[in-house]
Amino acid sequence: MPLLYLLPPLGTVLIWSGNMTINQLSVGAIAPSSIAFLRWLLALLVLTPFLLPAAWKARATIRREWPRLAVLGALGMGLWQGLAYMAAETTSATNMGILAAMVPLLTVLLSALILREPPSLGGVIGGVIALFGVLVLLGQGDPRGLLALEVAKGDALMVVAATCYAGYGVMLRRWSLGLSPWVLLYAQVGFAVLLLLPGYLLGPMTPVDGGNVWLILYAGIPASIITTFLWMRAIGQIGASKASIFINLMPLFSALIAMAFLGERLGAHHLLGGGLTLAGVLMAQTLTRPLRAAPETTQGYRS
Repeated sequence: MPLLYLLPPLGTVLIWSGNMTINQLSVGAIAPSSIAFLRWLLALLVLTPFLLPAAWKARATIRREWPRLAVLGALGMGLWQGLAYMAAETTSATNMGILAAMVPLLTVLLSALILREPPSLGGVIGGVIALFGVLVLLGQGDPRGLLALEVAKGDALMVVAATCYAGYGVMLRRWSLGLSPWVLLYAQVGFAVLLLLPGYLLGPMTPVDGGNVWLILYAGIPASIITTFLWMRAIGQIGASKASIFINLMPLFSALIAMAFLGERLGAHHLLGGGLTLAGVLMAQTLTRPLRAAPETTQGYRS
């Protein structure tokens, strides 16, 4: 594999990790409902001159598939990012990076439930190990914290957010929508903006100023548009399975960026919980031998 093929997935994960720090910096500077809406509105405005003609040509398909496009926009953009901004108010960027790295494992689990893909040996064993790592992290190294349900709200929200994004990936795989990748993205962004608009209008509408405009710019362009381009390029060059392995670097990148810009410090529970979670996710992605053969009735899903 040419080394240049490693740059797109590495760049994507690095920008995503940086966005965890942006989430933290947005606390107090801009309301979660405001940045969640404005970032995608900015992305929509930037993409429109380039993609509106193609979207107009595909308007019949978009009109037919709008319910599915709305679900994808809600899961992959509205809930995934919106919940992350809310989570940042009560958890650290390091924790967010560790929990976000669960997306590949959750994708494996949801694929078994929704797509009826047989679970693998690594998926089962790795899932148990990763779950234990998450419990260590959520309990901050103290099991009594879990027994007393003293889990940070932000950590719980990040688990839900990661589940939403895993669901997004599974449904994107299940549904064949007949749109080019960029038009598919553009349509999802449009629906995400519509779905986030009520929360923006009802929530505290933070004015855009010199203190938060750069947060919106980072979230709306590098973390939304550039990462999408790099990720699609990565999947095209090395495949989805190999590209998803790079997501495992998010805990490391997020922790290093948070230490540099936020002054966060790693605790023993970060190292233990993050290490177990990473080991479990890697096991799920590398030990792919199915526990049982796929039943014949699961072949050929219809869109």
